[in-house]
Amino acid sequence: MANNESTKVDDVAKKSLEALMIDYQTTSQGLAQEEADNRLKKYGENTIQAAKKRSEILIFVENFTSMMAILLWASGIIAMFAGMLELGVAIWTVNVINGCFSYWQQHAAQKATDSLKKMLPSYVKVTRNGSVKQIREEELVPGDLFALQAGDSIPADARIFNCSNLQVDESSLTGESVPVDKGDQYQHGDDEFAQNNIVFAGTTVTSGTASGIVFATGMTTEFGRIAQLTQNQKKVMYPLQRELNQLTRQLTLIAVLIGVAFFLLAIFFVHSPIASSFIFALGMIVAFIPEGLLPTVTLSLAQGTQRMAKRHALLKNLNSVETLGETTVICSDKTGTLTQNQMTVNHIWLISKQYEVSGTGYFTNGTVTSAGQSVDIGEEADLKILLQIAKLDNDTEVTEGKKDEKSKILGTPTEAALVILSRKAGINSRHENQKFPRIKELPFDSKRKLMSTISKAQTGNPIIYTKGALSSELQICDRILDAGQIRTITDADRQKVLDVNEKYSREGLRSLAFSFREVAGQDPLVGQKIDDYTIKTAETHMVFVGLVTMSDPPRPEIFDAVKKCHRASIRIIMVTGDSPITAKSIATKIGITSDKAQVITGNELDQLSDNDLQKAVKGEVIFARVAPEHKFRIVSMCQKNGEVVASTGDGVNDAPALKRADIGIAMGVTGTDVAKDAADMILTDDNFASIVSAIEEGRTVYSNLQKFLLYILNSNVPEAAPSVVFLLTRGLVPLPLTVMQILTVDLGTDLLPALGLGIEKSEPGIMDLPPRPQDSHLLNRSIVIKAFGLYGLVASIISTCAYFFVNGVHGWPSVSLMSSGTGYAEATTMTLGAIIFCQIAAAMNCRTQISSVFSVGLFSNRRIWLGIIVEIVLLAVLMYTPFLQVVFNTGPLDRVEWFFLFCIPIPLFLLEELRKWIVRKVASRH
Repeated sequence: MANNESTKVDDVAKKSLEALMIDYQTTSQGLAQEEADNRLKKYGENTIQAAKKRSEILIFVENFTSMMAILLWASGIIAMFAGMLELGVAIWTVNVINGCFSYWQQHAAQKATDSLKKMLPSYVKVTRNGSVKQIREEELVPGDLFALQAGDSIPADARIFNCSNLQVDESSLTGESVPVDKGDQYQHGDDEFAQNNIVFAGTTVTSGTASGIVFATGMTTEFGRIAQLTQNQKKVMYPLQRELNQLTRQLTLIAVLIGVAFFLLAIFFVHSPIASSFIFALGMIVAFIPEGLLPTVTLSLAQGTQRMAKRHALLKNLNSVETLGETTVICSDKTGTLTQNQMTVNHIWLISKQYEVSGTGYFTNGTVTSAGQSVDIGEEADLKILLQIAKLDNDTEVTEGKKDEKSKILGTPTEAALVILSRKAGINSRHENQKFPRIKELPFDSKRKLMSTISKAQTGNPIIYTKGALSSELQICDRILDAGQIRTITDADRQKVLDVNEKYSREGLRSLAFSFREVAGQDPLVGQKIDDYTIKTAETHMVFVGLVTMSDPPRPEIFDAVKKCHRASIRIIMVTGDSPITAKSIATKIGITSDKAQVITGNELDQLSDNDLQKAVKGEVIFARVAPEHKFRIVSMCQKNGEVVASTGDGVNDAPALKRADIGIAMGVTGTDVAKDAADMILTDDNFASIVSAIEEGRTVYSNLQKFLLYILNSNVPEAAPSVVFLLTRGLVPLPLTVMQILTVDLGTDLLPALGLGIEKSEPGIMDLPPRPQDSHLLNRSIVIKAFGLYGLVASIISTCAYFFVNGVHGWPSVSLMSSGTGYAEATTMTLGAIIFCQIAAAMNCRTQISSVFSVGLFSNRRIWLGIIVEIVLLAVLMYTPFLQVVFNTGPLDRVEWFFLFCIPIPLFLLEELRKWIVRKVASRH
């Protein structure tokens, strides 16, 4: 909380109710309706204003103005200038289709995101003109008096002036999973949002009732302040955007240099006219620009988003897919992401015996065991009494949800865990309530940290049940239940209880103590009226029964997910609002960190310089009790260390960090609207394991982009080789491949197989590799060597030989080569066909980098095989359709020449399989 905001909230919390009402010009009768209307005009509606949305036209245009898209626009202009109108139109058509598809995908993702948003309750009860009425929460204004009860979402920042047993879930602000006790008297804790008599917008009442006076609405609330901080934060450029811009510059430079070189050689070496040399050079520039790159990237990313959606991860932006694959650090919240957000009992401790409770979560099968044996409650007197207390000294109800819905809790998660415990033990709740009807309650309060209920025992005597903090329970107990017998509690007993409680605390478990007392015999309350049963008279001379420990259990899938992250060299940093002990316990239990990890609290983080924090986030570290500004700073320092950061969260406090991170991940089930708006990805199941699945998809997308790049670049060498032959022979050998035939490969035959490579499934072992280095690029040395020095060189030799082979059939060298006639058209067609069939082998070879294609399934990628069939059909159409023969300078091939073409891919594919086998063997030895 900013200092000035903190001061404002503190001032409101410290003032008397009378002074506060004077400040806000209201009374116990509430605002007059006319005054409320005036204030609504003055302060505006009580809503969190979304960031100003950009124009849909601007968003649409952005899909056509990336560096690669601009390059394609320029390529089309060059083609038209060179007299190839059809080519220019084709390039522009590809660009338009890709831009529209990208916009549609982005728009569809945003619609899905909007549908996930959960709105706050529409109505709130206020007092106006002396009477209670319901109004829309948007109409709430400063000075309004309003009422709250269990289950209500708090619509504004307010000062409490009357409450009963009030507990509030502030996890959306603080990240702390345990509900906070509230009262009508000022108390300020050490942590943020700790004013005891203040409730904040966006939080939820878990139990009790209250009345409050509104002092902040809409964007002036703490919820709104953090939302504004998020909206002011600019989003960083996606790594893929930077990488594609870099690749575009590289390919443009290569294409222009080649064009200039061919232009100069044509003039000074071949002595061609300047005009024809210029057109020839322009054609080569267009030929060397990968027109299929942008649509393939878009389709690959779109396919990735669709696969991820099936795995519970919704992407709002296509580029986020690949960014996930580069992730080196995940800054993850604990509650609901790593854990189930369901408090669950796991131990029962009695002075004479200990029990284990199996089964995590609500309505899961579970048992109570001792020494590995199931327990018969009827034979365990001490345990039976403790379970009675857990059930009867309890105000929470848990109802089983319908199909595909979670169980619903009306009350606190802690009491819900006790309700489930009694069900696992086989206790019939309705039967117990009838057997021991409640006659009075002494509500919980944060001072004494106890709650008591008085029921009527079967003997007719009142029986007092109490639960609460161990320190408070030991103060009111002078006896202890030991193996069915009640005896005086000794100092040794007290120390034993304290020791075991400390042991549980070190394990990150939360404990509750239980006691009871039947009013009988010489008890001072015998014969007294129920009104005389007060905290002072009832909560004394109690019989200590035992402890129940509970925790928010880790998700079952989290263990494998964390191991995958470690294998993939991805670090996980827990950033939570929970206590340091709980945070470290969970982190070590699920394997995020070792027991030697450093734990830094929010207060300690404030004392660290940026340099010290940068050093801290490089090692094993856990952050606990953090505030919104802390999370934002942690992400920023990780990025300064060169990390690609994914940050998760569900509360409004997480939103600035989500916006700042390279990839922000919000929770779809429990997440606030602010968090979802700030995030790049939304988890529809709130599960950390889904993030790991998304990272795997991201790595696959990047790998597929490199496969595609290798595939399209290797055809550039055989496309250029015929022109080199033309230049080296000073034009004596006619061009073995025309410019239109070159572009047939780039925009026709290459495109569909390339799109097939864009959807290739993950290669085995992809999550056993570290994230790619930050200084690496899509176009790396390995791709250049393979594309130009291996695949491209072999294809150049084969296609050039094919050209001369056909010419030899027609009488060369005894007959000179001519750039006209059927023989020349047939020879260039053979060159084109050889390149296409070399690309068929390349498409299969590029499917894997190291693994055998047979290991992923020779026919598993149907789109590649469809592309191969289309390539062959397109070649046949070009060579057998008369008017296309004229445009593309093609001619029909005979059976022998077709047989030669079909034989080309087989040895190329088998030789590459041999090379991969050798690489795998060498790698296995090391």
